[in-house]
Amino acid sequence: MRIKKRGGGYMRKIKLNKIPKFTSHEEEANFWDTHSFIDFEHELKDVDVVVQLSKPKEETLVLRLQKDVKDHMSRVAKNKGLRLSALARMWIIEKLRVTSMPTSL
Repeated sequence: MRIKKRGGGYMRKIKLNKIPKFTSHEEEANFWDTHSFIDFEHELKDVDVVVQLSKPKEETLVLRLQKDVKDHMSRVAKNKGLRLSALARMWIIEKLRVTSMPTSL
């Protein structure tokens, strides 16, 4: 359908799609496999999403190190693609395993 614009030109009227009602998850999955959500952007609502990626550790240990030791550990951690605390935790657990700690580690 063509609509006359002010100034004499024509433009096409865009038909807005509506998200259908689904009777099953399978029917909905099949629909979204063949359609883009962008075609239904006018029907979408913003939502707040909270994601907790990992459970926080239950205990904390404060450990004081000389600056050069910490800097060296930081470089090793960076080279391995780890955070410093993750590397320190891994090294402590490895050392405890060697010294016959319980198998729960």
